[in-house]
Amino acid sequence: MADRESEIVARIAAGVSDLNVRAWDRLGGDRHPFISHAFLSALEDSGSVGKDTGWISAPILVEDEAGHLAAAAPAYLKTHSQGEYVFDHGWADAWERAGGQYYPKLQVAVPFTPVPGPRLLGSRPQQLLAAIEAVTTQNDMSSAHITFLGEAAASECERRGWLIRHGVQYHWFNRGYASFDDFLAALSSRKRKAIRKERAAAREGLQFRALRGSEIEPADWDAMWTFYQDTGSRKWGRPYLARRFFNLIGERMGDQVLLLLALRDGRPIAGALNLVGPDTLYGRYWGCTEDVPFLHFELCYYQAIDWACAHGLACVQAGAQGEHKVARGYEPVVTRSAHFIPNRSFRMAVAGFLDAERQGVGSEVEWLRESLPYRSSSSE
Repeated sequence: MADRESEIVARIAAGVSDLNVRAWDRLGGDRHPFISHAFLSALEDSGSVGKDTGWISAPILVEDEAGHLAAAAPAYLKTHSQGEYVFDHGWADAWERAGGQYYPKLQVAVPFTPVPGPRLLGSRPQQLLAAIEAVTTQNDMSSAHITFLGEAAASECERRGWLIRHGVQYHWFNRGYASFDDFLAALSSRKRKAIRKERAAAREGLQFRALRGSEIEPADWDAMWTFYQDTGSRKWGRPYLARRFFNLIGERMGDQVLLLLALRDGRPIAGALNLVGPDTLYGRYWGCTEDVPFLHFELCYYQAIDWACAHGLACVQAGAQGEHKVARGYEPVVTRSAHFIPNRSFRMAVAGFLDAERQGVGSEVEWLRESLPYRSSSSE
């Protein structure tokens, strides 16, 4: 497949694992932990994605005239809509009721990871999008989707007529806080007291450890796997990630991995796995074997803020969903996804739905911002 205007050559690779680490990370993977070669290849090498999972790795590459990698997208052939966090089940039902075959579809994403970040890697987004469109149409697929992409990349998609979808997440922003107490001081008195009360209840009789990189021992990973399985089986029916994935990111990602543990009498009873970016702490997986009031808030929200303040990070992203985060200082932000639908009538139907949905998201964000617990009730 070729873009004749620029003589750029595009191709589909068998997987990120087969690609040169430096070439991939040079495009931007080294600036965001979830798009790094280490993270994506760990998903593949552990069997967390692959033929039997419905996530078939098919990264799309754009090479220059000299054969050097100029742009890339982490793409997957999907045979279902699980593990994406941008829900299109209704679109699939409508397409198939009309006699079409919705799956497989093309998904540009980080599997099981609703974290906004780079999706169109490199300096040639328009050529890369053209390649994604060509793969979709030449293989007679219903659609292509790019989920949790940044605002600039969404604008590149919109230039080509892709449909843009909005969602809401809740992120905490460090406005010059050197400590958790500095953050509390910015809150209203009532919210400040409520958080202190929650933290006291959650911490009673427990010890907490923050382990990074090589400090995480096999027994700690065993505990985290147990916690993850418990949460995964309740939320999704079965956990998405294979056990080996945790070992691989521990080996390959070093200090980018942060494990927060809660212990009773030296025994872990809960854990939260985070990844550390250049300026952001990303909370990903959590679980527990003992039900303790407010422990989820303590381990996933408050400990994360505490750690971010201590290490000078600008932001904490504690996962998808959760209006309850607003009362705890996490602010509503708009997330974006982009959708390429070749069929004109289907595209028009989806476009009408997205227009109304975006208006609803905008109203929701405005309403949520009025509920922020900060004394000034203002935020960026």
